[in-house]
Amino acid sequence: MNELLQATFSAVNIIPTALLAFVMLYWLAVIFGLLDLDFFDVDVEPEVDADGVSAVSWLNNVLAFFNLGKVPFMVFLTFLALPFWAFSILANHYLNDGYTLLGWLYLIPSFVAALFVARFLTMPFVRIFAAMEKEHESAANIIGQICTVTLPANGNELGQAAVKTAGAPLLLNVRTTQGSAVQKGETALVLEYNAENKFYLIEPYQTI
Repeated sequence: MNELLQATFSAVNIIPTALLAFVMLYWLAVIFGLLDLDFFDVDVEPEVDADGVSAVSWLNNVLAFFNLGKVPFMVFLTFLALPFWAFSILANHYLNDGYTLLGWLYLIPSFVAALFVARFLTMPFVRIFAAMEKEHESAANIIGQICTVTLPANGNELGQAAVKTAGAPLLLNVRTTQGSAVQKGETALVLEYNAENKFYLIEPYQTI
């Protein structure tokens, strides 16, 4: 254990150790509500020239390959920091006899290997965050629309309401603002989406 601690804080491993410590402090801040998950978010967007031909930069292609932009930056960095630290520790333990310069050189292959490990580990999260983004966009499109109540609702009990779409009506779980209630057949205005509890907040609305 003492040997691991000495290796962790040695000069050759201080960079991956600092990165791992930063990630751990970040998640503690998220847990205690001091930071949001997307505080350090990276936006990877293609650039298009005047002729409409995609001019995505080489860097953006690399970022997208490693799932940056598909998962939050700090989620990727978390899966990068741990293998980077582990590879650096192992490389210097088995392949270095205490040469600082050689240890720093080992950071390069350790980092590259950690990138591919992070890409593999974040693959399951790509679909999860894609689904969450789709749900968020769908919810945003419904806000401000008029719905028809199909099951009564109030500020404490969930009901249901239907929103007209180009196809079949979209059925929503709804709850009204405190102090109000809606009955079956009445109309209401969709105010916001409660992502935590998966329902839409509505208020009674009288159409003219």
